[in-house]
Amino acid sequence: MRFDPEEIKKKASEDFDSTWNAGKEFVKKTGLNEQYPHLSLNYGKPHPIYETISRLRQAYLRMGFEEMMNPLIVDEREVHKQFGHEALAVLDRCYYLAGLPRPNVGISDECISDIKCILGDVSDEDIEVIRKILHSYKKGDVEGDDLIPEISSAINVSDALVVEMIDQVFPEFKELVPQSTKRTLRSHMTSGWFISLSSLQERSRPPFNLFSIDRCFRREQEEDAARLMTYYSASCVIMDEDVTVDHGKAVAQSLLSQFGFEKFMFRPDEKRSKYYVPDTQIEVFAYHPQLVGSKTKYSDGWVEIATFGIYSPTALAQYGISCPVMNLGLGVERLAMILYNATDIRSLIYPQIAQYTEWNMSDDELAKMIYVEDVPDTAAGMDIAEAIVATCEENGSTPSPCEFTAWEGKVGEKTVKVSVIEPEENTKLCGPAVFNEVVVFENDILGVPDNKKWKKAMENHSARTGVRFLDSFASKAARDIEEAVANGESEVETRVRIVKVPSEINICLEPLANRYITGKKKKIDIRGPVFTTVRATIE
Repeated sequence: MRFDPEEIKKKASEDFDSTWNAGKEFVKKTGLNEQYPHLSLNYGKPHPIYETISRLRQAYLRMGFEEMMNPLIVDEREVHKQFGHEALAVLDRCYYLAGLPRPNVGISDECISDIKCILGDVSDEDIEVIRKILHSYKKGDVEGDDLIPEISSAINVSDALVVEMIDQVFPEFKELVPQSTKRTLRSHMTSGWFISLSSLQERSRPPFNLFSIDRCFRREQEEDAARLMTYYSASCVIMDEDVTVDHGKAVAQSLLSQFGFEKFMFRPDEKRSKYYVPDTQIEVFAYHPQLVGSKTKYSDGWVEIATFGIYSPTALAQYGISCPVMNLGLGVERLAMILYNATDIRSLIYPQIAQYTEWNMSDDELAKMIYVEDVPDTAAGMDIAEAIVATCEENGSTPSPCEFTAWEGKVGEKTVKVSVIEPEENTKLCGPAVFNEVVVFENDILGVPDNKKWKKAMENHSARTGVRFLDSFASKAARDIEEAVANGESEVETRVRIVKVPSEINICLEPLANRYITGKKKKIDIRGPVFTTVRATIE
């Protein structure tokens, strides 16, 4: 079996382009891009582990391997067959499956009295029905999740009352203790390969080129940055009379070259697993140029990424397998950590869990969580808000006292006149902070003017909300006018003086943004002298 790494990499690129273009064409043909416009613009974000699994699957398929699902639940006797005298050490790392025993529940006269107190006026026939169903449950004829509905349906009472009866009358259910079985959760993919190959050879003739990417479980004492109690193994086998260690080297090179690895070193593995032929267990070290100079232990570019070997004839004989088998395996999480430049496996797998991942938001993400709270509901209200803004922009520096008519027209059935005013002397129509814009800068939420001092903050357009104090105030004033018209009022005035907090200028933050700012000890500094008043008369 030969693998050409360059040809496989070329095929990988062609497959990606083909899949991407087919997806875009499907969205276009079905009209989904019209019904759901975001589908034609965005590409969903996959989880790093599942994305790595997807790429590994395609890589194996391009190399001519057939995908297989191996047994996940393995009896301990299989481990003994594979490891011989070392089995106990392996089983120490396995999770054993346990289950709750079925209790032998009797119904005494006292129980009957308690049942009737809970269920009401049930007959002796109903009591006998309950007794028979509990007996069937003990024998396994009724499953645990069917017990409540079976009783409820048979005696025509509610599920809630049956649950209360089980809880109050039969303490045997509360006293159940799990009992271990001899079955384990697979701790390594090899456990499944022996079982699969043994059955497969009875129905087909080698050679077999198979791969499986699935979850394994290992009873670690604790989890840390490099180890978890469950992981994904990307494993393959070649079962062929002529298979050698060279096949393992060729598979490793062809597989990993599709992920950007360029050079390879092969070293004997000192662990020497019992199920491998001595001196055939090989560690694969691969060189990745993106790792060079990185802040990881792989800064020289070299990383241990896989292990392969030839299964021991002694272990294979336990399953009646006489044909040689080469097995290669790698940990998906290890590969994903390299591809995503991660230093802690927990934060890569569970980015949503706070104890594993530091919470970081970009300025533009925060900016999207800032909004104007009160906005007009009607077209007339929106016109009023725009007119207030235009009036202040044109006349904001006019010395006071002064008054400017901003808008006249109909709101509903009422005639409304809107004015921007400043009755006090020796000031201006609008205060100096009226044109301050709400921006996010270095995770601080600020209300700042567009001047040289805040040039850096203004340069990041995606972190600018586009909302000035004037804009949010005008929206509030327009909304107040709409409500005054609806309430039958003849006059309404909206005024803002010195702003100290966002709510005073009609600015609101989503709770998520508030939690983030508080947790990071960043600041919300939206304040300043606005001194603007809008008055409306309603006839």
